[in-house]
Parts: sequence; structure tokens; C-alpha cells
Amino acid sequence: MTLDPGTAAALTRRLAVEQSTRRLPSVVAGIVRDGALVWSGAAGTLDGRADGPASSADTQYRIGSISKTFVAVEVLRLRDAGLLDLGDTIGTHLPEVPFGQITIAQLLTHTSGLQAETDGDWWERTEGGSWEQLLASGVGLRFTPGTAHHYSNVGYGVLGELVARLRGVPWTEAVQTGILDPLGMTRTSMRPVPPAAPGLAVHPFADLVHVEPEHDGISMSPAGQIWSTVDDLAVWAGFLAGRTGDVLSAGTLTEMLRPVAINDVPRSAWGGAHALGWQTWNVDGRRYAGHGGSMPGFLANLRVDLETGDGVVLMTNATSGLGTGTVDLLELLREREPVPPVPWHADASQGAALDLVGTWFWGTYAFTLSLAADGGLSLGEPGQGRGARFRADGDGWVGLEGYYRGEPLVAERDGSGRPVRLVLASFVFTRTPYDPVAEVPGGIDPAGWH
Repeated sequence: MTLDPGTAAALTRRLAVEQSTRRLPSVVAGIVRDGALVWSGAAGTLDGRADGPASSADTQYRIGSISKTFVAVEVLRLRDAGLLDLGDTIGTHLPEVPFGQITIAQLLTHTSGLQAETDGDWWERTEGGSWEQLLASGVGLRFTPGTAHHYSNVGYGVLGELVARLRGVPWTEAVQTGILDPLGMTRTSMRPVPPAAPGLAVHPFADLVHVEPEHDGISMSPAGQIWSTVDDLAVWAGFLAGRTGDVLSAGTLTEMLRPVAINDVPRSAWGGAHALGWQTWNVDGRRYAGHGGSMPGFLANLRVDLETGDGVVLMTNATSGLGTGTVDLLELLREREPVPPVPWHADASQGAALDLVGTWFWGTYAFTLSLAADGGLSLGEPGQGRGARFRADGDGWVGLEGYYRGEPLVAERDGSGRPVRLVLASFVFTRTPYDPVAEVPGGIDPAGWH
């Protein structure tokens, strides 16, 4: 599809405003809809000079911590291949670490308690060291594992070594062959491949620029090594929106996007969290996922609206200064060209479970059960109280969210086949409050309602 010319012009102008007002040498962005790049734009010049070279959707920028999402996907691919469990302690696979009690899931969600940065020199601006050197530097815990969200670049260095150990190749090769090659991301690499933007810092009080160093992070490279383009990062946004191909199953992607650790900022209402390798945001009830990236000389953002699948990618070659452009571009798209609703249509297959719909009582609480278009069930109002959605699972269903996430629901029938009880996580729902024709745990007062 193509966007209306007026929408494209509005997006291009918003990007130009971002470059001008935030004093960015160059900035590039792209909008993704239905898994395809439908708009891209660039503003400024690569060296920050008025007559400098222009950027394009094929110019590489360092994407910083967005690199972590590739590492996380590879870890989940290892899990799906049966080579690890997310509940495994890292010491199970890397016995040499002095923090062997933390789990792989805690590393993915930044709840491991590991220190944020390495000891010694500022790793983002200096040549990296080996895995052995990283451990020898004395990295350790800052918090009790599992008790707090604490962003840890070191933790992703550990996950990179985990991938390398289990794949038998460097983490970079594992990501290349397992993710980048299958998705056709040919302009995504571990070091810059021309055309590539230079990393720059802009003086905060003068219109001057300073070149930032570029290097191989080696043991810390999983935390922020990767370079990419608008064209390629748009493919990754489409991946996040559900177009995972043969790289990852839909169920595993859903699992990766469940918020786990709240990013709690004092005196601020929380709206952000970390999932299994991805950041998630809850803005006025609208759920987003993606990740930000920051390395000396570069800033990057990737964000997808999980309801519509619309996504935005944005990159600049500046150490600081990026504003609200990422969110604003998505909002502009939504305001000017909202995603049309999915048309309703009848579904004859729902007739098989029609006798389940209607009112059920959990004690004296009334819940309405309805059939969903995806073959599942909705009990009550999902997201309110103990209302939840359920997906079909064999002869029953399993909860998708809230209190009943992962819990089984079974409809029990009498001798004539009529449903008389819903059993959910040991709770019993009946057609009337404490229905005398159904078996209710604890029994029913012989006097009945009186």
C-alpha cells in the first residue's frame, strides 16, 4: 500500500522539525504498515554541514541496545529447540560465572540484579575485551536476583556468551544465520558497511560537532554492537508485528512481549516495562513494544503498536538530543490514516459450543461467557476484575491473561450433554448462584436461598 501524499508530507515535515529543533546532524525514519515500509524520510546531512552528504533509507546507523532484541530472539530460538529452559540458572550453562544462581529469564528481563555497566573504562567508548577479561574484571550483583528491575548491559554480554556456547559459534554468527539471513536483512551488520553515518556529538552550547569513536565491543558487543538501515529495521518492526516467518513461532513472540518487570521511576506514573528482551509501553491503554538504542554518536528507536501492527523506526547520528519524533510519527499516521476495523462476519463453526454462552455464576458474581472469532472464549470483561480470554486447548481452554493466565478451563456436562459447570483453577461456575443441580465444592445449604 502507499500513504496519501498529504500524510507522507506531514511525516516528512515532522522529521524535518525533529532534525532542526533538536539539532541533529542527520535523522532517518520509516513507517511500517502490514509488514511493509510505506514511508521513509531523511533530514540533515551525515556530517552535520550545510553542504554535507545526504542520508537515505539504505544508510547504516548504529542501533545500540536494539541489538539486545536480536540476542533475546536467538535465546528463545534456543529454548524452542530444546537446548535450554528460561528457568535454567546461568551457571547450568556457564559454570565459570560467579553469579550462577540467576536465571536466563532474569537476564532477559533485566531482573538478574547484575551491575549495569562494566568495571573500569567506559565500555561504550573503548575497545572491548574477551569473555574471560569481562569475568576477571569482577562483575557481580547489585541486587538480590528477581527483586527489582535494574537495566544491565553486562547481563546481555552474558546472554551473548550463552548463545555462543550453545550454538558453538560466536553470537554474531548465530544471529546472522538464524535471524538476519532468513529475514533478508542484508544491510544489518556487526560493524559499519558503507554507506554508513559517522557517530557525532553536537556541542550543547555551540553549533559544532565532535566525532565519536567506533570499535568492536567483543564480550560486550551483544549490548549494542549492531548497525542497520531504515529498510532493514523496517523488516525487524514487521517481525515484531507478527511477520516472523520461519525464524520464530507466533506463540513464542507473544510470550516474549508479556510485560514482566516494571520500570519504576520515583514520582512518575509507570507506563513502561521490560518483557523477554523487548521493552513494552502502556500509553492510555494502548500497548506498544520495541526498544530504544543509544551509543556514543548514535540514537535509535523502534516501536510497534501491538493492536494495529503499525510501526516506526528512527535513527540519528547524535549522542544526545532526540525528542518525541518516534511517538509523534506513529500518532500522525494513526490520526490521518487509521487502520480500518476488521469486518465482522458470521462463523458457523461456533455453533458447536453455542450452549456454553450466556451467564455463569462464580458464587454470587455473574460473568457473561461469549465465543470469540479466534475460536476461544471470553469470560466476563477481559482486563476488568477477573474477566479473561481463553484459547482452545484440547478438550478445554487455557487462560491468556490476568488472574487466569495459563490456568485451564473445562466445561462439564450432565448425562444429557447439557453444560452444568465450568471448572477454572479449581473454582466452579454454575448457571445460577449455587445451582442445586450442580456439584458445588463445600456443598449447598439444605435450606437453599432463604
